[in-house]
Amino acid sequence: MSERHVVIIGGGLVGSLTACYLAKRGWTVDLYEKRQDTRMQQHGSFGENRSINLAISERGLAALRRLDPALEAQAKALVIPMRGRMIHALDGHQSSQAYDIFGKHINSVSRSELIKLLLDEAESYPGVKLHFGYEFITADFDTGRVVLQDADHGGRNERCEQGRVIVNADLIVGADGAFSRVRQRMMAKVMMNYSQTYIEHGYCELSMEPRNGNFAISPDHLHIWPRGSFMLIALPNLDKSFTCTLFMPWQQFDSIKCDADIVALFRAHFPDALHLIGEKKLCAEFAANPKGSLMYVKCLPLTYKGRVVILGDAAHAMVPFYGQGMNCGFEDVEVLDRTMVEALQNANASSERTADLSNHLLRCALDKYSATRSVDTSAIVDLALENYIEMRAKVVDLRYLTRRFLEGLLYRMFPQHIVPLYSMISFTSIPYADVVARWNRQSMYLCRSVKAASLAAAFGIGLLSARLLGLRLPSLSEIARIVIRKD
Repeated sequence: MSERHVVIIGGGLVGSLTACYLAKRGWTVDLYEKRQDTRMQQHGSFGENRSINLAISERGLAALRRLDPALEAQAKALVIPMRGRMIHALDGHQSSQAYDIFGKHINSVSRSELIKLLLDEAESYPGVKLHFGYEFITADFDTGRVVLQDADHGGRNERCEQGRVIVNADLIVGADGAFSRVRQRMMAKVMMNYSQTYIEHGYCELSMEPRNGNFAISPDHLHIWPRGSFMLIALPNLDKSFTCTLFMPWQQFDSIKCDADIVALFRAHFPDALHLIGEKKLCAEFAANPKGSLMYVKCLPLTYKGRVVILGDAAHAMVPFYGQGMNCGFEDVEVLDRTMVEALQNANASSERTADLSNHLLRCALDKYSATRSVDTSAIVDLALENYIEMRAKVVDLRYLTRRFLEGLLYRMFPQHIVPLYSMISFTSIPYADVVARWNRQSMYLCRSVKAASLAAAFGIGLLSARLLGLRLPSLSEIARIVIRKD
């Protein structure tokens, strides 16, 4: 079969991992990124104006592992394990909440360092070419003709027309983020169900420097200062600093007019964090750092005629409160690869070179991916939004803590049957939609069990009281008649 060519738009985490997977499966890959190469220090980071930290857990690691176990090991060398949440009360008291009773943990990792690792990995494949400084303009998805703007106005091997570059592809992958231009172009070609929703909260990045050459607070935790309608979080970095993020309603951001206002906010709600960050640094960073918006995206379909597929935030942007944005994007790539390999195996192919898929089989594989994956991504988008309420308020709620205790107890006793929601999301690869269905069943059974236990306890107390008072107890036959009696 002739050489198959894929063009990937977007050179971030998902785009670079996609390049690795497709190159491994025999595709010739051209990846185009509108920014300059993050590995060149003068060009800064792909994470500019975005959180430096990410939390990588089992789904993300599994995608790296499937590609190459050595790559997973390299990624693990960049992480700091976080074994639970550290809740900071207003009075400064700290309480730890383990993520998993069996010791499983998530990992803080630098966005820029992980991108560098994946770009280096992609570049190690002979069939991959990385192109920086190119902006996607448009494409004819039916012919595979892609038009990009070359920031250097030529000087490369491709055909140029007035500073534009034209390439042709058998497959186009849109991994160009929440405001994806590839997705916008798809919307002009297919009847796409699409929604984009902003939440009323924004965020601002801050930092906490090391103290006496060491971490200022425990590096084994994701730190949370929950304050009901807003919160502060902090994740550890390898240089022993913490990246902090303040999440709160835009109305509160708008009310801060000067340095005194932000200091007053922290003094009233985050006094221990104020001490660790420092008033001068807090004021300087809050004034200089951008205030980001938070939104989520859902869309369907995710593919077009076996010629185009969108992955990562282009397909399902989500708010960051479950730490699953990158993990879900990596899992997209893994699931797509599995679906394409499965199509080959069903055709009795002797290899796993997905570049050998016929146009018909490729279209079937992509259509199957779109139909199945969109159900799972929709589920995690919803869960991420719901988890914000848990992080900023429920982690100190007695009912939440009681349920968490009971669930943990049952999980330890019956780990094959009762698994907490967080553990299923972060420490397994169970499809997100299946996680939600299982969680709903568990919740129903747990609720019924608690009610049954309460009734049994009340009945026992009633019997004991009756005996102590010398009252005649009804016989079993009398109780049965009362229960089954019809009006």
